[in-house]
Amino acid sequence: MPLTPAVDRTPIYTRSITCTSYARGDGLWDIEGHLTDTKAYDFPNKFRGTIAAGEAIHDMWLRLTVDAEMTVRAVEAKTDAGPFAVCPAINPAFRSLVGTRVGPGWRRVVRERLGGVKGCTHLVDLLGPIATVCFHSVRWSRRDPATPRSDAAPPPIGSCHAWASDGEVVRTDYPDFFTGPRGP
Repeated sequence: MPLTPAVDRTPIYTRSITCTSYARGDGLWDIEGHLTDTKAYDFPNKFRGTIAAGEAIHDMWLRLTVDAEMTVRAVEAKTDAGPFAVCPAINPAFRSLVGTRVGPGWRRVVRERLGGVKGCTHLVDLLGPIATVCFHSVRWSRRDPATPRSDAAPPPIGSCHAWASDGEVVRTDYPDFFTGPRGP
């Protein structure tokens, strides 16, 4: 475990998210996400009876099909397990993302179309990691190292500490966009 040793403790709740991208034969991309929530103890549920320790409270899937511009061409949502009978009924609402683009403003669009009672909190949560996998799969796979760089800074610059425009990564990998002090 990379963290410092923990004090004596008991596990309570686990959320697992897995996202996988696929390059399709028709030139499109499928980005699939899977979310599961489990508890480490049995507990009663009005809809399902007793949910046993380790049994999924939430077991949900989401697939975005995107083109090379990261425009959403299709969406499929599936709820295999939820705490209420009504949970799967919201799955078709996620098709409202068809025609949107994964990129700047994505979170705002998701909130507008699927926030609150218009969506499912858990599936909406899954769209963040799916967007990240989409970006890393589609955007980076299209890069041709022989193609000259444009005048615009690459999207990662400024996105986190490692990609600070005045940091070492940008200084060495993208010197044209480096904003820090220039040494001798």
